Amino acid sequence: MNLFRAFAPSAMTAACAAAAVALLAGAPARAAEPTAAADAAARKALSELVPQAKIDSVEQAPLPGFRQVIVGSQLVYVSDDGKYLMQGALYDTQAKRDLTAARIAVQNKKKIDAVPEDKRLVFAPSGKPKYKVTVFTDIDCGYCRKLHSQIAEYNKRGIEVDYLFFPRTGIGTASYDKAVSVWCAKDRKEAFTAAKSGKDPVPQKCDNPVAEQYKLGTQVGVDGTPMVLGPDGTKLGGYLSPDQMLSKLQKLGGPDLAGN
Repeated sequence: MNLFRAFAPSAMTAACAAAAVALLAGAPARAAEPTAAADAAARKALSELVPQAKIDSVEQAPLPGFRQVIVGSQLVYVSDDGKYLMQGALYDTQAKRDLTAARIAVQNKKKIDAVPEDKRLVFAPSGKPKYKVTVFTDIDCGYCRKLHSQIAEYNKRGIEVDYLFFPRTGIGTASYDKAVSVWCAKDRKEAFTAAKSGKDPVPQKCDNPVAEQYKLGTQVGVDGTPMVLGPDGTKLGGYLSPDQMLSKLQKLGGPDLAGN
């Protein structure tokens, strides 16, 4: 969902157009604002444009003369004087890297890593896993069921799958109730696998993290299920076959969990 298109389409269009014209025309660079003043200007500009927005952080952007503002799962760029706002991917042509996606991934990782293991449903290889992914899942989602039907193959490739619940129909719906019942089952993993095969879980209630995980999903930009996030917070996509998932994890770079 485009936050600004939803709440302030005309203002957003005007702001982006003005910024683009100024930059493409080679407008002279403005003197850098002091950090505190630039941060305040960015917050003020965004709050006036989208009053409903909850700002997570404001920091120096890789683009000179701009701050980058993180709002949930989105990132926008605001000029240090608060006059211009841009939304979109900032690409480093030399490093061939999407800087916007990379910064959002860092934010996602921080939020995902805060979920303790005892609030996840973990399906891991018998030995030390090479990779770990987090999957937001819905009990009734067809592709979620397909993914879980291949869980042994993901594990065989050294991939640990940590599930978090994201009932697409929302809190208090049938899918939500099923997720709660799975969590409250004596054997959660067994109940989860049975539910993924189409068997309705025995209705149960207990203290559970389902609503909390649903809220987390909205914060990291889950817009469909399954949603697979890599160990660095990068969105790998929706359903991926075991080989596709392994290939994407290998391309992320850096050592795997086994230290290779």
